[in-house]
Amino acid sequence: MSDRAPAGQFLDAAIDLLRRVRDEEADAIAAAGTLLADTVEQGGRLFAFGAGHSSLAAQDLVYRAGGLALMNLLAVPGVVGVDVMPAPLGSALERVDGLAAAVLDNSPLRAGDALLIISLSGRNALPVEMALHARALGVKVIGVTSVAYASETTSRHASGTYLKDHCDLVLDSKIAVGDAELTHDQVPAPFAPASTVVTSALLQAVMATAATTLAERGVEPPLLRSGNVDGGHDWNARVMEQYGDRIFYRH
Repeated sequence: MSDRAPAGQFLDAAIDLLRRVRDEEADAIAAAGTLLADTVEQGGRLFAFGAGHSSLAAQDLVYRAGGLALMNLLAVPGVVGVDVMPAPLGSALERVDGLAAAVLDNSPLRAGDALLIISLSGRNALPVEMALHARALGVKVIGVTSVAYASETTSRHASGTYLKDHCDLVLDSKIAVGDAELTHDQVPAPFAPASTVVTSALLQAVMATAATTLAERGVEPPLLRSGNVDGGHDWNARVMEQYGDRIFYRH
């Protein structure tokens, strides 16, 4: 570790990752935003899923001021966030075969919809199976993952494959295996994860692309406004009424 303050080192590392994503994933971001715009325009619905801390980036897209009202959270009991007790149970459920198929078969997802699957490692059974099963249902899948894990870790799915192998589009977060940006001579483990910062920014770049693409096609993007600005609640009520059949988080 250098003499520089750790806060500055971490922020610099996050900025460097964001620059890499901006420069190296530009085409993939554009394609993902276009896919979402196509889905909205064609009457499809939007869903996002992530397990554990990857769920934070998924939840950041749902019922979000400045975000697309049509983005719904695909919730898998016990793995959305870190509120499950005991916490290690969430990690264990990610490795259970059959769970993703059961969730999808009992979800509103149907052919013509789009699903964002966020998994940093992309190696566990849950995201791999979810991508496989969703595509079999006719759902377009965008995977958000660190591609490095596929070459530096072993898959935990029976097929030996990773999330990235079963997607219509892949967005690479560039996060190093282990998700820790800093080290210190007196600290026994690497620390300071950046995956949430980078993945959330990457996904908001996709959402910005989708909204702009719709507008350029003459379609008003179904955006939500902050409820803390004057007129925000009335605006959101109008959007939710117009697209009520594609919004599931209010039922």
